[in-house]
Amino acid sequence: MAIRFAGVALVKTDGRNIPLRGNLTVSPNSVERTMLAGQDAIHGYQELPRVPFIELDMSTLPEVDIEDIEAQVDVTVVAQLANGKQYSLSQATCRGGIEINARDGQCRVRWEGVVCEEMTL
Repeated sequence: MAIRFAGVALVKTDGRNIPLRGNLTVSPNSVERTMLAGQDAIHGYQELPRVPFIELDMSTLPEVDIEDIEAQVDVTVVAQLANGKQYSLSQATCRGGIEINARDGQCRVRWEGVVCEEMTL
């Protein structure tokens, strides 16, 4: 039996739909680990905090206020994926520096937050 695990998705910020165009990336990890090697052997690993994020291409529809999105701070961004997973990025801020591609009617937006939790729908 075939299962749907890719394709359609839905993104909201504080309950408002974002017109998702594509290229949705969810990076929920809060730590980054790097293996450390000495001249004699592997000594272990280093662990550092990492900022979780949700990034996407958004359609620049007439009802979309880019300045409003760029000004977002302390919002919750929710991404629902085709595989039945939902990611909730809390205490998020829009990274800013949004560049609008007028030819394609889209822009890339990235929210970075404090915690990103995974849930199964």
